[in-house]
Amino acid sequence: MLLEISSHKSEKPAGRIRQRNEQRILAAAEHEFAACGFKGASMREIAARAELPKANIHYYFKNKLGLYFAVLSDIIDLWDSTLSNLKAEDDAAQSLTQYIRKKIEFSRDHPLASRIFASEIISGGPNLQAYFSEGYEEWFRSRTAVFEQWQQQGKLDANITPSHLIFLLWSSTQHYADFALQVSSALGKKSLDDQDYEQAINTLCHIILKGSGITRDL
Repeated sequence: MLLEISSHKSEKPAGRIRQRNEQRILAAAEHEFAACGFKGASMREIAARAELPKANIHYYFKNKLGLYFAVLSDIIDLWDSTLSNLKAEDDAAQSLTQYIRKKIEFSRDHPLASRIFASEIISGGPNLQAYFSEGYEEWFRSRTAVFEQWQQQGKLDANITPSHLIFLLWSSTQHYADFALQVSSALGKKSLDDQDYEQAINTLCHIILKGSGITRDL
């Protein structure tokens, strides 16, 4: 379940100049979409933020929707691919610990992308209908099936509903991006530091693994 970005379909590795320009455009687009939303954002303003001609934006990303999908792709790729790689024979504690760490680290490193995704969902996901309709339910069922097999193997508490455990993993880790202002204000800080994020990772791992009946090797 990965977003297809038209500008990244070439089988040949992108050149350095293209990679550099794309990163500049994506960084500028994150700020523009976070500040103005999809409807309010303009390719002209994104080009100005990136300090590139508007024609370059269209060359790399075709149109505003293609660029919007590109901004979302990194976080969705991470969320989906990490879950997609889970297998019943995997160590449950190690797999969930790794997932929690990756999710929180992405919230730390790419908070705007996470907030843009959250805003899109809150608004009804008008630009993600295809993403959620093309096999998403089947993909999600295949992920809960892994948790169900862990339960059958005695790796996971049988009283837990796998789908809701996944929802808990999503919401608890994304909180540190979507509600960063609330979290930092509660801690009396302008922003969270690496120690705060590490404490969040350790706390969530402890609570979720212990609450799920999963034993983690020390």
